[in-house]
Amino acid sequence: MKILNILARRYLPLEGLDEAVAFHEALIGQPARLRFDYPEYDLRLAQVASILFIAGTEQSLKPFTATHLTFLVDDIDAFAAHLPGVGATILEAPKPVPTGRNMLVLHPDQTRVEYVEHRDKHPADVLP
Repeated sequence: MKILNILARRYLPLEGLDEAVAFHEALIGQPARLRFDYPEYDLRLAQVASILFIAGTEQSLKPFTATHLTFLVDDIDAFAAHLPGVGATILEAPKPVPTGRNMLVLHPDQTRVEYVEHRDKHPADVLP
């Protein structure tokens, strides 16, 4: 059971996604590791290094903006079993998403974190 990466979440309007991704790709010197549409929620997402860009309308972003961070993990089921025992609350149980599976967790300090286990893990998503 390991956290592979911690992503800062950046919420922005749809029309700003391409420009934001291009800027950060050039600044960081890495191409986007991930880019996909999430039509069920009217969102588009991209990941550059440890930044997760979530683009949509004000209405489509509203349910997601209370989430502070995304933790990429190697085994979401192990985390789902472990976290309640250390004081965290599972707000949404593990479920399928376009990249694999995710769940929403409230940590004891009130940090709301999305845990994601990607189906296709990127080799750069490994913390030391």
